[in-house]
Amino acid sequence: MLTDQQKHKFELTRQMAKEELEQLDREISAELAKVKDRLLDLQQAKKAVKQIYDGACARMGVKSMLEMTDLNLTDLVKQP
Repeated sequence: MLTDQQKHKFELTRQMAKEELEQLDREISAELAKVKDRLLDLQQAKKAVKQIYDGACARMGVKSMLEMTDLNLTDLVKQP
């Protein structure tokens, strides 16, 4: 059985841990948002370069041999 003083100590520890976990969740969300933005920028650049490549192929009368796959960014969305 815990004394009142022990209960108070554990309650403070529990609250501190909860606050730290919430802060870490906020930091993770912020970092994921940055990564997602960067990946979206890179994906747009990739699409633009692919259009240039396809255009050059069309002008030369050759078939485009590059396949482009889009990133699936849904994995970066924080699940509640």
